[in-house]
Amino acid sequence: DHRDLHSFPTRRSSDLPKAGPASVEFRNVSMRYGAVTAVDNVSFSIEAGKLVTLLGPSGCGKTTTLRMIAGLEIASEGQILIGDKDVTRLSAADRDVSMVFQSYALFPHMNVLDNAAYGPTVKGLSKAKAQEMALEKLALVGLKGFEKRFPSELSGGQQQRVAVARALVLEPQVLLFDEPLSNLDAKLRRRVREEIRELQQTLNLTVAYVTHDQEEALAVSDRIIVMSNSRIAQEGTPRQLYEEPADAFVADFIGDANMVDVTVKSVADGRAAVAIGPANVSLPARGLQPGPAKAAIRPQSLLVSRHESQGTLPGTVRKCAYLGNHLDLMIETAVGELFVISHDVDDMLLPGTPVWLSFASSGVILVP
Repeated sequence: DHRDLHSFPTRRSSDLPKAGPASVEFRNVSMRYGAVTAVDNVSFSIEAGKLVTLLGPSGCGKTTTLRMIAGLEIASEGQILIGDKDVTRLSAADRDVSMVFQSYALFPHMNVLDNAAYGPTVKGLSKAKAQEMALEKLALVGLKGFEKRFPSELSGGQQQRVAVARALVLEPQVLLFDEPLSNLDAKLRRRVREEIRELQQTLNLTVAYVTHDQEEALAVSDRIIVMSNSRIAQEGTPRQLYEEPADAFVADFIGDANMVDVTVKSVADGRAAVAIGPANVSLPARGLQPGPAKAAIRPQSLLVSRHESQGTLPGTVRKCAYLGNHLDLMIETAVGELFVISHDVDDMLLPGTPVWLSFASSGVILVP
């Protein structure tokens, strides 16, 4: 990561034009390392002033995609545009892009102010001008008064903010984040992701954000691009991906889902009559015809009762864990073992307890 940073700006200019946020477009972009294809024929666009997340498991190609926007990797084929300018073959130094690395990549021998002023200094601005620009951005991320501290004297969250300030100093057309919260503890993660989202909206920044954490992606994004095996599995708003996953991979990756075998008994007016074991539900058909199918059932969409009623799915409690504001349950049923989240924390269901499951009006989804 330190190497990457040094490969950033080397152009000199007396002062830098402020270009404002720019769109990003990938047209049939692939990245190959010898026989290995890291990114395979990917096309997408990021609107100027929007935050788009590349989401997916390790090795899916999301970080390589981000590095191609930065110019730290040069695409094997296809076209990359920033604004309306073709930057496919341009080096990192010739693109108006800044990146916040997972490791923050702060210089340990420099104080906060010098770290934040690094970009403009390298671009040839006077020290006074570079520090003036850096002070403005440090204030923006809530680090006024920390200028003389060294990275080792800061908490993880503060180091993260220095990295963000340094990336913002040059007011890049596109700001890139690579797993920015992975070094922070859970409580801090929530706060810092809210800060990043607020900054992005307040300053109208174009942001490409990489994470493998689906909750983080749902919380910060205007749009999410889910990647799997070097390709795009699906893209859309957080709500579209959660409520209308294109396939089993997306359903399971965006929020937990129980994938179960079901039978579509009939279809009329876009609705399907579906048998889930002995239970029957009506669901949006999503283009499916009668026959065997798969459904994704969200854990919080399964409602637990100790009493049998019409159309319910009987089961037996296997495990029950108390998590403060909810219970995590594993329930054995005719369609397999189901993971259930119950908010009735006063009713600890002991293993072996017979229960009956009914289905909430949302969160049960036929998967094409």
